Amino acid sequence: MKKNYFAFMLVIALGLALTACSDTGSNNGAGGSNTTSKEQAAVTTKTTKEIVDGMLAAIEQPALIEMTGDMVKQMFYIDPAMMEEYTIMSPMMNVKTNEIALFKVKDAKDVAAVEEGVKKRAADVQKTFETYLQDQYENAKNYKLVTKGNYVLFVISEEADQFVAAFDTYFEQK
Repeated sequence: MKKNYFAFMLVIALGLALTACSDTGSNNGAGGSNTTSKEQAAVTTKTTKEIVDGMLAAIEQPALIEMTGDMVKQMFYIDPAMMEEYTIMSPMMNVKTNEIALFKVKDAKDVAAVEEGVKKRAADVQKTFETYLQDQYENAKNYKLVTKGNYVLFVISEEADQFVAAFDTYFEQK
């Protein structure tokens, strides 16, 4: 069992290393039309983990693992210290682009920085799959970025619209 666990962790580390080493290039605005912003105050009693877990329970996705700590800084170009909390689920294997990330920033002034980091992440994923798996490249190009108050949702999925609709159900408008 320990050998299997070690092999599994090695595969994850290699996948992350390959993704982290990709060249970000220039952000040509891809995905910009997928950005939605709602300036009204949004209130929820759920944590980011509860929201993401709830969405993943309702919307089937390939196997995902949770990303933490330094990986957030490397993969999303975001300082985790700006976050009150966050939950990021990324593909277990580097053959799928499906990813869901929910950030709750401490200070509303940092929302723009988080959005920029997310756009860079989306560009990195696109670059990784551009010549690798065409269907996953198309999936990555159609990501969703939604801001609601101090929350920023990033989704790469064939069911991205369903994730956005589910995300909206967790908030009351004030």
